[in-house]
Amino acid sequence: MGDVISTHLDEGKREMITARTRQVMGEFGHVYEQQYAVALFNSVRFEIEGGGGPQSQLLHRKNALEDRSIFSGGLFQYLEENKRWRNRFVFVADTYNISFYENKVAHERSLHPKGTINCAGYKALTSMEEYLELINTSLPGIKAKVGSGPFVKCATQFPLILWHPYARHHYFCVLTEKEQKKWHAVLQDCVRHSNNGLSEECRVQTPAFTDAMRLHRQAQGHYGTWDMMCGGPPQILANLVMETLHPELRNLIGPRLKGKIQQRQRNWMLISEAVYKQVLSQTQAQYEALVQTCEVQISRLDAVLRTDMDQIITSKEHVSGKIRALVLPRAEQLLRGSVQPFLSSILEALMEPTSRGFSEVRDVFFRELVEVSKNTLNGGGKDKLGEHMEKISMLAFHPVKMQSCYEKVEQLNLEGLQQRFDVSSPSVFIQRAQILMREQMDNAVYTFEHLLHQSLEGKVQGGEDLCKTIHCCQDRVLKKYDYDSSTVRKKFFREAVLQIIIPYMLKQLSPSFHLDLPRFQELIFEDFSQFILVENVFEEVVLQSVTKDIMMAVKEAAVQKKHNLYRDSMILTNSDPNLHLLGENPSVDWATQYSGGNEEPEGALGGGGQSSRRRRQVVSMIQLDEMGPLPYESCLEVPGVDFIPEEGEMEEVEVKAQEPKEQETPTEPDPPKEPGSSDSVQEIRYHSKPVVEIMVSASEEDLAVLTNGTGTLEDWKEEEVTLITTVVEEMHRKSPQWMSAPQEVNEQLVETGSPDQEAEGGLQEKGEAAIEGKGEEHEAAIKNAIQEIEIAVQEEDGERITECAVDSDSEPGDTALHNE
Repeated sequence: MGDVISTHLDEGKREMITARTRQVMGEFGHVYEQQYAVALFNSVRFEIEGGGGPQSQLLHRKNALEDRSIFSGGLFQYLEENKRWRNRFVFVADTYNISFYENKVAHERSLHPKGTINCAGYKALTSMEEYLELINTSLPGIKAKVGSGPFVKCATQFPLILWHPYARHHYFCVLTEKEQKKWHAVLQDCVRHSNNGLSEECRVQTPAFTDAMRLHRQAQGHYGTWDMMCGGPPQILANLVMETLHPELRNLIGPRLKGKIQQRQRNWMLISEAVYKQVLSQTQAQYEALVQTCEVQISRLDAVLRTDMDQIITSKEHVSGKIRALVLPRAEQLLRGSVQPFLSSILEALMEPTSRGFSEVRDVFFRELVEVSKNTLNGGGKDKLGEHMEKISMLAFHPVKMQSCYEKVEQLNLEGLQQRFDVSSPSVFIQRAQILMREQMDNAVYTFEHLLHQSLEGKVQGGEDLCKTIHCCQDRVLKKYDYDSSTVRKKFFREAVLQIIIPYMLKQLSPSFHLDLPRFQELIFEDFSQFILVENVFEEVVLQSVTKDIMMAVKEAAVQKKHNLYRDSMILTNSDPNLHLLGENPSVDWATQYSGGNEEPEGALGGGGQSSRRRRQVVSMIQLDEMGPLPYESCLEVPGVDFIPEEGEMEEVEVKAQEPKEQETPTEPDPPKEPGSSDSVQEIRYHSKPVVEIMVSASEEDLAVLTNGTGTLEDWKEEEVTLITTVVEEMHRKSPQWMSAPQEVNEQLVETGSPDQEAEGGLQEKGEAAIEGKGEEHEAAIKNAIQEIEIAVQEEDGERITECAVDSDSEPGDTALHNE
């Protein structure tokens, strides 16, 4: 691996990568410093003037995942270093970063993880076919033949792959489809959360960064949405550098790669990962230095803004009027001819799947509360209520339960509109809608918790009264959810339409006014020039020209019942005037207050060194029914790249596979092992009923009566027992299929007598003595038989039987004499 990287990434190429990164960061840094002052101006102006939309009816939780973890469990991970699969313990913390450890004990001891994955920019895949389609486009002119295998051979039929266009790919697999679905939902949630990396709470840094990134890309001729605008600022900047650097290196290094197709693809991925790591480390350091440079000037800029705010606003409005008079006629003409005819189609494509998703959120929330009411009524009391509410409190962050909601939005399709309006893919809007759905679900759950806790505080209620209280709080929360979800959706639709239309209009209008805009900068006072930029004013004028039409289109759509939107005239005010006071209280600890707080929450795990307290897990562990130990405890041998056939060799391999195989010599069974602990129900039952062989000496007359090696109760009473020996045979543990067939076991253990054995003068009976002991007569006969056996034993020297018991409660065919 190191040889490939060092060969193709020599000192000269690494210096070229450093120079390109420094160049891009220099160009971006200049735009960022300008936009930082503009963002500070907008932030201070908003603080002074105020503003905002309709007030939310639901409460908002500030730190929902405090002392929580998302998920943890075992996965098989492919190690690139030795080309093997190894069992890892994977832990997903509240940051949604994926950490994997040697085993669970290493995590609980807070040891350093083997690795950590930030999922920003990744795609979670569940089949090798999807993965092959993506990696086949990695190298130009090199495409694997259809049906050819990848350079990674999956150990099971249920792979989980994290794919990234530049960074390292990660390969996992599980044993069952149930595990795969749950882990895929968790990985998708990690990607979704990581892609939403820019915090809206940063009123200056976030808008400055997004505006600078948009203006920088527009200067390069890239308008519209960008799929790689995901992760934190350093990651986005690294993606910006790689957007132009990656194709150049691919064209430079790709033709020099040697080997089979799979080998060349693998080597290119290793080189790409090394380049991305180098770029990311440089963007991280340079961005931090850039932010520090801007923050040093905050105090000076803030003083100027608060002193001359009125004059700055007046100057900006004057310049805006001049630019509006120039741009508005051309913008309105473009709007009427190229935008308005498509507004209804764009809104319809956005509204239908999004509204279905928010409706599904409501249904999931309602079903969970109905389940709580049923369990509380049947289970009785507040103890059960606390147990169920502890699980519901994290419903919004349960990726498996929220998966049905997310799938509704994934049907969003902008086919036919993407090329016209330069939309790369709808994934940007899908992930944004899913984040909003999760927020609304958490707000609804959080509000319900506080309303229910307030209703139950200091009251003793039975099952029926408790259900009535739950139902009352549920109705109140659902009404608030309907109003808030309508408000959130309308805002989302307006923003999404603007994200589609504005870049298109800017792309059409910018060439016409590119030479006229600089002269408007002369109208701005020099002291205010850093807060008023002509490029920003031009974009605001274009935005204002389409806002009215978009507002009207959304308002008309709100009238349609299928979208389930409130009209703008419907405003809920003072429905719960004191509700906002409850939001100031800390979150309700249901496990402590209503369940006694003595039991450890299900799925609780250590915090991986981040906290001394034990973290409660959002998603429960996967429990597989009747599954023994994992078949791959440490690692699996998989063929290397050298053993994967080339395109021409595939036919030879298929011909050889059709040839008849020679008979393999049967292998001897493994030697018996010492019995260990019972790991399954079948094994416990097996140990509780050991097989007992009884060899009885009998006369020749008695042999004629016996047919299958067993006799009737009367025979046992009249027979003179001369010798009894007990042989306990060790039965080695076999598969559950073997133990689940008692008839086959009896057929192997019970053998019928033969005439040859009569000639020899002895009979050995093997099997279990099947006795049906039902009724008083059978019990008396059994007691008599036991007494006869005990008398015979006493007459023999050196033979002792400690106890001979009959299990008369067993089913027919299972009753046996046990020797303990």
